[in-house]
Amino acid sequence: MSTRYKIKEVADRSGFSAATLRYYEEIGLLPEVSRTPAGYRVYDEQTLARLAFIARAKQLGCTLDEIADLGVAWDGGRCGPVQDRLRAVVADKLTMARQQMVGLMTLTTELQRAAATLETHRPDGPCDDTCGCVTDTLGTTPPQRVAIGAKPARADVAAPIACALGPRAMPGRLEAWRRLLAHVERREPLDDGLRATFGSATPLDELVRLAAAEQDCCPFLTFAITIDDRGVALEVRAPHDALPVLQSLFGTPA
Repeated sequence: MSTRYKIKEVADRSGFSAATLRYYEEIGLLPEVSRTPAGYRVYDEQTLARLAFIARAKQLGCTLDEIADLGVAWDGGRCGPVQDRLRAVVADKLTMARQQMVGLMTLTTELQRAAATLETHRPDGPCDDTCGCVTDTLGTTPPQRVAIGAKPARADVAAPIACALGPRAMPGRLEAWRRLLAHVERREPLDDGLRATFGSATPLDELVRLAAAEQDCCPFLTFAITIDDRGVALEVRAPHDALPVLQSLFGTPA
């Protein structure tokens, strides 16, 4: 005989309030539950499992409509179709998150510029061309720099100069970098690497994705994306012994 739970017990176990549970049932996110002769809702283990799935989908940023669509696969009782649908949703949201990250980087740079501009001149009368209220009076601003790192490195342990990417995945990764690096407009040397500046048509979400993926499989490299008056750039650094590897993949500074 399966265990039956009252709505308060389900709320305590799932983390959803009783009002939310009623609402989810009302909009079809939860199937209609059975009731006692007195009219009280009773839930079973399947409902708890479904609520755990809903909680996970919400954690990944899914909307209620997206969760309802995923629920169609969930009702089939097989993990494969659920994974397939969730994988597609996650991929779309990952792309969106990366685009938002780049947008926030750009906005942060503009806000920093505005804050500095507003401190340079305060006219006694109306606003003018140098007060910062209507124009940007600053020239070059320091770059907004976002490091890309999947795994924190231990300071006392040097990462091996080796790539963990499997041989079957290597050609696809190299081709993805080849397509992306075609957007590079110039390469400049750094003390321990290079800075590649990209053109305006560069798919920035792909730049973030590839840099994160490369950092994950090649921890001896470090990546940072910068945005300033010169444009969007990727800074790649490596130990001295790994500089030939870096240059073979990302090119040689002019």
